[in-house]
Amino acid sequence: MQFKDIIGQEATKSRFIQTVNDNRVSHAQLIVGEKGVGKLAMAIAFAQYVSCQNKQANDSCGQCASCKKYQKLVHPDLHFVFPVVKGKGASNPVSDTYIGNWRKQVLGNPYFDLNDWYTSLGVENAQGMIYSNESSEIIKKLNLKTYESDYKIMIIWLPEKMHASCANKLLKLIEEPPTKTIFFLVSEEPNRILQTIRSRAQMMKIPRIEKDALSQALKSEYNLSDTELNNLVRLSEGSYRKARILIKNSDENAFNFDRFVSIMRICYARNVLELMTWAEEISTIGRERQKSFLQYCLKMIRENFILNLKQEEMVFLNGEEMNFSQRFSPFINEDNVWPIADELTKAYNDIERNGNAKIIFLDLSLRWVKLLRP
Repeated sequence: MQFKDIIGQEATKSRFIQTVNDNRVSHAQLIVGEKGVGKLAMAIAFAQYVSCQNKQANDSCGQCASCKKYQKLVHPDLHFVFPVVKGKGASNPVSDTYIGNWRKQVLGNPYFDLNDWYTSLGVENAQGMIYSNESSEIIKKLNLKTYESDYKIMIIWLPEKMHASCANKLLKLIEEPPTKTIFFLVSEEPNRILQTIRSRAQMMKIPRIEKDALSQALKSEYNLSDTELNNLVRLSEGSYRKARILIKNSDENAFNFDRFVSIMRICYARNVLELMTWAEEISTIGRERQKSFLQYCLKMIRENFILNLKQEEMVFLNGEEMNFSQRFSPFINEDNVWPIADELTKAYNDIERNGNAKIIFLDLSLRWVKLLRP
């Protein structure tokens, strides 16, 4: 993968290239940003540039033996670590257990998220992580001599999913790295990474994709009118992944909207029996989808509060969402917006900790009843 394959982010690309030219490449890079902005793609392109045998002024050459192997993600000095799941014949899985699936996913579309990754594995309801036994694999790989490149490169996708024991062993490696080793930690939630790791890594923030660059990328891929394109770029908030989901009218987004409308109406009606049925239904969809729903709810609460303040130019809703929110937004105000957001955040954290989903969602909805109609 080359820098030219990444949508926008020209200033960030230039900074990465300059660090190589100035021989100031940190042995531990923490690359952070929101979903769909190209963090993983940037890490791979940077790694390819570092390893390229014929570097150009603005990109790797794409033609040398190293680049050709990077384009297939099979370079012997490039290693990946990512969340995996137990089951399907893998009782103690490590990243190499799923490396074939991983290469297919990344090469198909590097702007994916954790839900997409689990879906590609056919384990949507699983709760994956980077397990403790991964640390032994990392140590073994990084203590080997390089095969072809000057550097061994380890890209860790979502290090916030790392088991504590694995993270502690990684800390020791970052403190005393093997010769010619570079870590790229690609994160969406850096605050959940061990603080001692964060402090030893050079952080690079990947911003949202620029509107013009995103617009050009979408225009070249989809047949959209100027009006559709402008609205899509606005709603996607600098995320290529979100833009593609909006175009495809994702079942996930439709599901989340339907569930949100349903629970808001039930809460307003104060129908406890229906609340119990709703909580029962949503407790069966799997934790990653439950977390996605809660994030969607947070977004909808934010948009409805802004809409209630009569700041429509700052609202990012599609047509169906806007139609509902025109009627619903008066119920989200200065008195309840923060308590509702706090309850959603608490529920998200409880789901993350493997709490009982049925109880969590029933408790959440009962609290919403009081907050929507005090």
